[in-house]
Amino acid sequence: MIDAIVAVALGLGFGFVLERAGFGSGCKLTAQFRLTDWSVFKVMFSAIVFTAVGLYLLERVGFVQATSLFVPAPYLWAMAAGGALIGVGFAVGGYCPGTSAVGLMTGRLDAIVFFVGLFIGTFLFAGLFGELDALTTAGEITRGDRLPELLGLPEWLVLAAMVAAVFGVFQLGGWFERRARAVGQA
Repeated sequence: MIDAIVAVALGLGFGFVLERAGFGSGCKLTAQFRLTDWSVFKVMFSAIVFTAVGLYLLERVGFVQATSLFVPAPYLWAMAAGGALIGVGFAVGGYCPGTSAVGLMTGRLDAIVFFVGLFIGTFLFAGLFGELDALTTAGEITRGDRLPELLGLPEWLVLAAMVAAVFGVFQLGGWFERRARAVGQA
């Protein structure tokens, strides 16, 4: 019971933060695909890298055991197909599943339509899951289940590269945003 309460509280908190950041708006999200507003990418990529570094540090000081964390087997082609489909849906609809829930809760009509489509697509996929087994298991990577093992590099080096990539993304995103503002003012 306590796990459910914590999960709901975290979900509400996450939704609140997404809405306050403007991520409940399809316009804000599609601006990412027009390369005029990189805030979504900056926030999400920063969160991923922060979590990776945090887990690494927590493991080093003994608070977390990496062997106790479940890491599902990666299926490269299945992830690529799923990523492409969700990317197209994100670009066309302006929402991802989480932000569509935020938009739904704030009463945005486009989010409601997207959310209904999300449910229809989920039920269709679930109904066809058996027939799609070849796709959902395509491209299994068996050489280690984590990026450092897959690349054959020390974990600290992969994390350092990810931190450097965050700074690079902030610079690149800032350049695109300044360019878009300059074009808009001209």
